[in-house]
Amino acid sequence: MKYDLLIIGGGAAGMMAAVWAGRLGKSVRLLERGEKTGRKLLITGKGRCNVTNNCTPETLMQNIPENPRFLYSAFSRFDSADTMRFFEEAGVPLKTERGARVFPQSDQAADIRAALMREMKKAGVELIEAKAEKLLIEDGRAVGVLADGKEYRAEAVLLACGGASYPVTGSDGSGYDLARQAGHTIVPPTASLIPMLTEEKDPRDMMGLSLKNVTLNVYENGKEIYSELGEMLFTHFGVSGPLVLSASAHIRSLGKKKYTLSIDLKPGLTPEQLDKRLLRDFSENLNRDIINSLGALLPRKLIPVILRKAGIPFEKKVRDITREERAALLTLLKGFPLTVSGFRPVEEAIVTRGGVSVKEVDPKTMESKLCPGLYFAGEILDVDGYTGGFNLQIAFSTAYVAAESV
Repeated sequence: MKYDLLIIGGGAAGMMAAVWAGRLGKSVRLLERGEKTGRKLLITGKGRCNVTNNCTPETLMQNIPENPRFLYSAFSRFDSADTMRFFEEAGVPLKTERGARVFPQSDQAADIRAALMREMKKAGVELIEAKAEKLLIEDGRAVGVLADGKEYRAEAVLLACGGASYPVTGSDGSGYDLARQAGHTIVPPTASLIPMLTEEKDPRDMMGLSLKNVTLNVYENGKEIYSELGEMLFTHFGVSGPLVLSASAHIRSLGKKKYTLSIDLKPGLTPEQLDKRLLRDFSENLNRDIINSLGALLPRKLIPVILRKAGIPFEKKVRDITREERAALLTLLKGFPLTVSGFRPVEEAIVTRGGVSVKEVDPKTMESKLCPGLYFAGEILDVDGYTGGFNLQIAFSTAYVAAESV
């Protein structure tokens, strides 16, 4: 049987496209290798699934650092309000949290996946377990794929294979090979929303230490480009955690420009207030070694690192601390410095930057400009967003446009 639409990839974009194409009366077959349909959804938002951002299409655009204009039409036709309506009507009550992030009320990513699976079934979508190896092109038009040695044909083919991050979920970069077979240019995939490596070894000395309610500032050649309050983590290679992943999306020219981090460990206190707090703590510990007198102010793992960077001997008595040493301590507490030297491997990224060049894709239809009958949706395209539900919204919006166009 020849289908109307053959979708390669059962992630967020592939599933959403399948639902809409089925609802619009098309016969749809979705190919996903292994039992991986929707698996990446299960790990998004720490297993809670930040499904979208409750904001206007204009704000969506402002949170897409790469090729935002390409998404103008898609966001105009299917925005975050449409995504929220879709899941609410599919039986998943939603809630909006800080930063307009939208989650299922249950805090279970599995509910989002289950809703998409249910809606696909209702729409008559046929699921096939197979790995697409080759794009079938006849007379310059995409007519299907060869998967596990078998031909699957359709009037249109949609590549929604994801990027190159988290290959265990099926997002292993194989979609790029299929796109190349149709003559498409692939912008080299790199990591976005990824832990950072640092030049300094300080994080290794604090490995496993999680900081809450700190402010992370990022500087590009000395100019501030990001500042946010939240949580982060020190690791054996550098830094990770929600703040760091968010910040990494703003670092676009590593290697060409210098990027530094500054952590305000006490953002709730002004320098003057913090100095008074230090003086109060000192007055209660005058005869103790400084290494043993900061426990009320800082986590244990952080104290020796801070003192070392401030140039204060661990065994120095609190009563002997000079004004200059106290000022050095204060400076570090309000701005602990680190230098970004790189990122973890792209396989560990939440999102891939790069992919199919959007210059070769019609933004109003998501159809290839090089190969009629071939469509794209989601992370396979060279578009990515900041954290906060924007990347899933890209997937849902491009999927809707592709399905409607088919």
